Amino acid sequence: MSDLRWFFVDMNSYFARCEQQLNPRLRGRPVGVLPMMGVATTCCLAASPEAKTHGVKTGTSVADARRLCPGITFLPARPKAYVEFHHKIVEAVESILPVEDVLSIDEMACRLMGSQQQPERATALAHGVKAAIRAKAGDYLSCSVGIAPNRLLAKMGSDMQKPDGLVLIPRSQIRDKLLTLVPRDIPGIGPRMEQRLALKGVRSMEQLLRCNIHQMRVLWGGVVGERFYHWLRGDDVYVAPTRTTSMGHQHVLEPELRTSEGASIVAMKLLTKAAARLRREGYYARRLTVHVRFMEERNGQGGGPSSWEDALKIPETQDTMTLLKNLVVLWSGVPQGRPLRVGVVFSDLIPADQHQFSLFEDPKREMLSRALDGINDRFGGGTLRFAGQEAAEDSAPTRIPFTRVPGLREFEGESV
Repeated sequence: MSDLRWFFVDMNSYFARCEQQLNPRLRGRPVGVLPMMGVATTCCLAASPEAKTHGVKTGTSVADARRLCPGITFLPARPKAYVEFHHKIVEAVESILPVEDVLSIDEMACRLMGSQQQPERATALAHGVKAAIRAKAGDYLSCSVGIAPNRLLAKMGSDMQKPDGLVLIPRSQIRDKLLTLVPRDIPGIGPRMEQRLALKGVRSMEQLLRCNIHQMRVLWGGVVGERFYHWLRGDDVYVAPTRTTSMGHQHVLEPELRTSEGASIVAMKLLTKAAARLRREGYYARRLTVHVRFMEERNGQGGGPSSWEDALKIPETQDTMTLLKNLVVLWSGVPQGRPLRVGVVFSDLIPADQHQFSLFEDPKREMLSRALDGINDRFGGGTLRFAGQEAAEDSAPTRIPFTRVPGLREFEGESV
């Protein structure tokens, strides 16, 4: 029996490819997807393969993208469309293989069983998945597939050949495949970890692979290093999923809302959306944090730090009105300045089935919040909203985070 246990699907240039799928005139042309148009400081969320050949990538500023690729076409992101494509892609993959985990909007992992682990069979399944995505989701959408003994190596395999790649990493070839990479190519090793490894004398993949299990624990500062030791050798180490411990939203303000009043209104909208998520996903919050990032000019004016954050411990709740009252308390401490970004975070979450009812809790308020959810679900998001949020009606649209795929209900009432 082969040791090819995991099958990883990674969509290529996903947001940009979705735009090219929707608009055939963009196919074959360099495309950059932006979080918002008309803001000089914004950066690309995604770039098409044609733009990537010129050096444009995620995080490239608009100015740099234009310099690197003068013919690039910029488009505003349409998260709802990308989520709709995501569901079609998951359905397409599941017509060939059951999806074990959806890791992000453009990544998913499948477990191979029995004869599926044989290289020839696994390769045939990969071609079947690619064909199913083209047929069921879009003929211009492509993916890279990695197949390996564990999920980390399968993910790394999907990154080795793009676009439209297919890489198998059987246990016997792991070392040879990894030696073509650098430690930064390992998911979970970012700039800070790369610097930490370098300070410990580990600058190449060969040096990392020479480390024993004790040295790996020291490098990572604990059990995570031991897991990487096993993963990089092909062991399929199970890690229990973590429980949700926080939930929130943040938003870069449109220029016309970069005032204290504008930021306050957007913060209210973000909190209202996050509170609806709390109820939908079955959690109560016991801590509220608000953070504000100010324009860079604030530092030069001697007005204090460029960012501010404060938190408040609250009785466990998922009621929007209760949370808004606590937001007002926190917001009273926000210093003067020109806000650029605002965010709200609920933390110290507990599942609804562990909620302890308080004598000071008014159940009618929670019932009212759920009634508002029901009306907005039925007639569209924003049908009912709290007073004062009109100025931010088109602000703070639903975004797609790296680790969660928003439900389509979260986009209701938003222009696409």
